[in-house]
Amino acid sequence: MSERLFSYGTLRDPKVQRAVFGREVAGTPDALVGFVLKPVTISNRHSAAIAGTDAHTILEPGDGPPIEGLALELTPDELARADAYESAEYKRVAIHLRSGRDAWVYVRA
Repeated sequence: MSERLFSYGTLRDPKVQRAVFGREVAGTPDALVGFVLKPVTISNRHSAAIAGTDAHTILEPGDGPPIEGLALELTPDELARADAYESAEYKRVAIHLRSGRDAWVYVRA
């Protein structure tokens, strides 16, 4: 069984994927509506080191243009690794993508 995770940020980066999942993850382009991106400084030093910066973006509900990203196909173990990578500023929620597919995404906690 696989899990779909919509990534709009650092988890799209192959370097970050190799560090978090141990492999590069194929993704399908998709988008999310009903949210806006805001800047955030993450508190997880390990994640900041992997990404190369503590300056990230975070989703908040709002009326903005579609947020483009990738729908990543992950194993349940990889999804747990993504949870560990994300810092306390984020929480994972279920959403519907523009394509109509269901996925998980990280938003402001």
